[in-house]
Amino acid sequence: MNSSGEDERRLHDIEESLIQKEVNSVLTGLSKTAEDGSVDIYGNPPSKKKTGNWKACPFILGNECCERLAYYGIAKNLITYYTSELHESNVTAARHVMIWQGTCYMTPLVGAVIADSYWGRYWTIASFSAIYFIGMVSLTLSASVPGLKPGCVGVGVAGLCPPATFVQYAVFFAGLYLIALGTGGIKPCVSSFGADQFDDTDPRERVRKASFFNWFYFSINIGSFVSSTLLVWVQENSGWGLGFLIPTVFMGASIASFFVGTPLYRFQNPGGSPITRVCQVLVAAYRKLSLNLPEDISFLYETREKNSIIAGSRKIQHTDAAIISDDESNSGVLSNPWKLCTVTQVEEVKILIRMFPIWASGIVYSVLYSQISTLFVQQGRSMDRMIRSFEIPPASFGVFDTLIVLISIPIYDRFFVPFVRRFTGTPKGLTDLQRMGVGLFLSVLSIAAAAIVETVRLYHAHDAVAISIFWQVPQYILMGIAEVFFFIGRVEFFYDQSPDAMRSVCSALALLNTAVGSYLSSVILTIVAYFTTIGGKDGWIPDDLDKGHLDYFFWLLVILGLVNIP
Repeated sequence: MNSSGEDERRLHDIEESLIQKEVNSVLTGLSKTAEDGSVDIYGNPPSKKKTGNWKACPFILGNECCERLAYYGIAKNLITYYTSELHESNVTAARHVMIWQGTCYMTPLVGAVIADSYWGRYWTIASFSAIYFIGMVSLTLSASVPGLKPGCVGVGVAGLCPPATFVQYAVFFAGLYLIALGTGGIKPCVSSFGADQFDDTDPRERVRKASFFNWFYFSINIGSFVSSTLLVWVQENSGWGLGFLIPTVFMGASIASFFVGTPLYRFQNPGGSPITRVCQVLVAAYRKLSLNLPEDISFLYETREKNSIIAGSRKIQHTDAAIISDDESNSGVLSNPWKLCTVTQVEEVKILIRMFPIWASGIVYSVLYSQISTLFVQQGRSMDRMIRSFEIPPASFGVFDTLIVLISIPIYDRFFVPFVRRFTGTPKGLTDLQRMGVGLFLSVLSIAAAAIVETVRLYHAHDAVAISIFWQVPQYILMGIAEVFFFIGRVEFFYDQSPDAMRSVCSALALLNTAVGSYLSSVILTIVAYFTTIGGKDGWIPDDLDKGHLDYFFWLLVILGLVNIP
């Protein structure tokens, strides 16, 4: 008996020693392969020296930079195309732009489910990029081919610019919404796919991953910068056909960049439908409402293997809804996921529920941010845009937003984070939630600045004096700084907090509040236009902004933003 007890104790000590060695190996980054469940192109555990990390990121960041250049090449000046080429009013044009932008941020749910359930992030990005490219070609044709391009009979003659025909609208909207569908497979996957290149069980790679999100957003704004300067100028001075052709070419370059890096990538296997797993947990939890949480966690159901039952996902510890009842133990229903779910499955759902308040807070931010590509542009069009003989395209002022992002990200990553870390003790300087809170406040300040500028503009407009468009610079700068805090913090929060097999879906949820925000902005705009034009009044946002009160609309958004911050 004593000998047997000593043998068991010795075996236990050996097991603990082996476990400790494995932990130390991971913590010191000595493991030669990634330990996060990823695989290389051949399906084997990926080598840390040959795959992933920063060596794979240039191709992903290059892909994102070119794709965002293509997207913003359309989005930045789309409201001008609606008003000048399709001859629509300010309110109708703004509504169309917001609905399209909302759709661009709604379709990522489709792409995310496909990526996490069936294709994986790599093939989802590749397939939807092809759809995106077809949409860009269609949009370019709609602005280039004479029969598909709307036009006026006698330029400058009032009343001779008829609305676009059904066929012209059909080709234009087909291209526009194919782009919206294509971006749905790229947006939720590319940031997660980039972060997948870093093994978060290795502390050194985990720090690099935090830096990746900053540089990922930096690459987005490189594309946005080119769109706000070169492409906007080309569209308004050299024609919309060429203005849409250039981003189409860059979209092709985006696809090429992505495929070139294939041998260096690390891949996470799809884990089955996350929607099905959520439904299974809800059904199983409902059936167990009468059961109490046992003190002994051995009564909670989980597989005995190292990894969870969900492909590509590690186990998540502890829950209160994966309880094995006596009836289930005796009847052998452990294989029925609609009656009994693993601890990991239940914890996935609980994580999603905890994310909801953070997700909801981003909706109002998206309402405020959507003004950059809509009413900020129309406000600028009503101001003095001349520098000697050169007329500044109002949409090009988005370059100030982009420039401040490009300047702020390296400053934030290299100086702000180390400085703040001394006081907070947080490796990232600020927590993700603190970072998002700062962004929310700065976005409100941006809209307040726009309201003040509009008040000043209207005051001078009554004396037939147009103030300089450079009055808009502060509102763009404030919104740019807000982006650095809110958008990057949101992307990192949803990636870090999401379960392994739901990362694309959680990234899509982060994008979904942008969709809801765009739709909500469209609804607010429609309601305001309706009530302020009762009785034949011009309303707050007429076609001639000198006769309206755009400043009132901006102050309404400021109030909405302040209510959202707490």
